[in-house]
Amino acid sequence: MAQADVRVAEPADAAEIARIQLDTWRAAYADLLPPDVLAGLDASNAEQSWRAAVDDDATTLYVATEGPWIVGFCVAGPAPDGEMALADGSVPEDAATVGMIGTLIVEPRWGRRGHGGRLLGTAADGLRKAGMTRGITWVPEADVVSGAFYRRAGWAPDGTLRTLDTGGGTMRELRLTGTVELTVR
Repeated sequence: MAQADVRVAEPADAAEIARIQLDTWRAAYADLLPPDVLAGLDASNAEQSWRAAVDDDATTLYVATEGPWIVGFCVAGPAPDGEMALADGSVPEDAATVGMIGTLIVEPRWGRRGHGGRLLGTAADGLRKAGMTRGITWVPEADVVSGAFYRRAGWAPDGTLRTLDTGGGTMRELRLTGTVELTVR
C-alpha cells in the first residue's frame, strides 16, 4: 500500500473532492435518494461549493490521500446552533464546545484501508485544538455502515431524528454524538 495521510485541503483539490462526493453518493445512496436527484447532481456546482469550503475560515476541510491520490475528505468545525439544538429548540449547555463533522466520505474503492478513521481522528484533533470537547454528525438512518463507523469511534445516537426532503421523497437522519477523544483512528 502506498503512503496514506491526511492533510488540509487546498483550492486545487476542489474538483477531485467534488468528483469523489458525486461518485460516492451515486453509488452509496442509490437506495436512499431518488434517481433523478442523483442524476441531477452537477459537478461544476459541487466543485464551486468545495472551493468555497476550502476558503471558509469557520470550518476545516481535510483530504485523505494514498500515494498521490485523494481518496476521501471530511469537513469539521464548530456546530451551528440549529444542528445541535435540543428537542425544544434550545441549545445545550455545552454549545460553545460542540464541534460538527459535516461530511466524511471515502470513495468506496478506497474503503477498508483506514482512511475514514484517519480523517475522523484528524478532524477530532482539530476540533480539540479549537476548544471543542464533544462532536456531532448526522447520518442517514438507513446508512448502517456509516452509523457503525461512528459507533466504533465511540459516538452514539442521542435520540434526535430529522426528516429531509430529498426532492422526490424524504430521508430520515439521526444525530450521533460523542467525545472528540476518539477510541479508534
